[in-house]
Amino acid sequence: LLKKALGVEKGASTAGLEKVGTLSRDKIREIAQLKAEDLNATSIEGAERIIAGTAQSMGIEIE
Repeated sequence: LLKKALGVEKGASTAGLEKVGTLSRDKIREIAQLKAEDLNATSIEGAERIIAGTAQSMGIEIE
């Protein structure tokens, strides 16, 4: 869902150095609400943190 939201084919090969795009907090929340039941999180905020961490590891910047 993160790649689809950005319209990219794959994440960054060096996430700390290379950025493939930027997502807003609102988009992260939207993805977290879609994935909430599949994630091991007790709240939407927890799901947002999981999604944000995954995004950062893919080289996606969060605003």
